[in-house]
Amino acid sequence: MFGIGVPELVLILIIGLVVFGPGKLPGVGKALGQSIREFKEANNGKGDDTTIDASAETKTLNAETDKK
Repeated sequence: MFGIGVPELVLILIIGLVVFGPGKLPGVGKALGQSIREFKEANNGKGDDTTIDASAETKTLNAETDKK
């Protein structure tokens, strides 16, 4: 994966500890993981909020028909 080995990962972890500190590093990792997960879901279409609820649409049409 990207040609990153164990020494590179250790170096990234050490730099992260220096920059963010040991207290905030788990929160940064969690936020990064959630961001990556949401990005993948958006690309796969799983997080699509534009779905149409057919039952609600049918109820609206029935209510309009009953008014006439």
